[in-house]
Amino acid sequence: MSGQKKGGQDGRAAGGGGYSKRGKPRPGTGGFRRDKLEGKGPTPPASARPGHPAQRAAAKAARAAGRPGAPQPGNERGGDGRARSDSQHQNHGPQNHGPRGSGEGPEMVAGRNSVVESLRAGIPAMALYVSSRAQEDERVTEAVQLAAEAGIAVLESGQSELDRLTGDAIHQGVALRVRPYEYAHPEDFIPRRGDKNPPLIVALDGVTDPRNLGAVVRSAAAFGATGVVVPARRSAGVTAGAWKASAGALARLPVALAVNLTRALEGYKQAGLFVAGLDAGGTTDLRDMSIADGPMVLVIGSEGRGLSRVVTNACDMIVSIPMVSGNESLNAGIAASIALYEIAGIRARQD
Repeated sequence: MSGQKKGGQDGRAAGGGGYSKRGKPRPGTGGFRRDKLEGKGPTPPASARPGHPAQRAAAKAARAAGRPGAPQPGNERGGDGRARSDSQHQNHGPQNHGPRGSGEGPEMVAGRNSVVESLRAGIPAMALYVSSRAQEDERVTEAVQLAAEAGIAVLESGQSELDRLTGDAIHQGVALRVRPYEYAHPEDFIPRRGDKNPPLIVALDGVTDPRNLGAVVRSAAAFGATGVVVPARRSAGVTAGAWKASAGALARLPVALAVNLTRALEGYKQAGLFVAGLDAGGTTDLRDMSIADGPMVLVIGSEGRGLSRVVTNACDMIVSIPMVSGNESLNAGIAASIALYEIAGIRARQD
């Protein structure tokens, strides 16, 4: 009959799409063409599968660290399903958007040289993980000795365990778990009654290198600053790199985390502090800064970009460092050192 359809009772074309010549679905297609099938994506890690023993262990560890439900450090995965090493995300700045407390979690420092340097710098750590094969290396021996002297737990771990902890980074059989930094609140730096010295607060705008943050903290501590403020987004946080660059100053000078830097600056202005922004395009010479002897906030911008527009608008004045050559630029750490030295000199002459 001319009106009869081929391929079976349901009228599907024989052999077409995901069907056999008899009109039945091909095995594994569910009746759909192969190009219409969608994959389920990469298999999640064991620590992210509800009910899995590894997930329960990770959740327990997260609760013990005060982060309910957070994944275990070193087990995060990207969109491609592959584990990311801590070196890929540890320097993207603080991820805690709350006004106070620690960051997302402990940082893992991997590699023999990095671990030894971190321990020499006195970075606060929770545990040192060492594989049995790596203990014969003199750098690992020194790391174990330094950890023992500092009261840091030394744990023997297998190769696979170290791979998991470091997110498959090159660890050379040794890794150090750095303790999460406890950030202060920006309001903690507002002067209280009875304070003898006017506060000097340093704020960073767009400084993304942890080494620059550490250098700024080191200079701020040397020249009598009250504390350092960093934004919660697009800014360097207190990592192992910042600890090493600060040469221990982070243990003496607090760093506060501001959810919104502009709002924090406005709060300081309402509390009676003057805000001076340091920028190459400033119209006031640093040596002529009239507010240096009073309560003030010094805002340091990033190298190249300088201060952002909204932060510039929040400043009472914009000052610049006089340069012999107009073609040179200073990174945040050096610029902060020069400015803080000049402010300390102005204050000393006023006493």
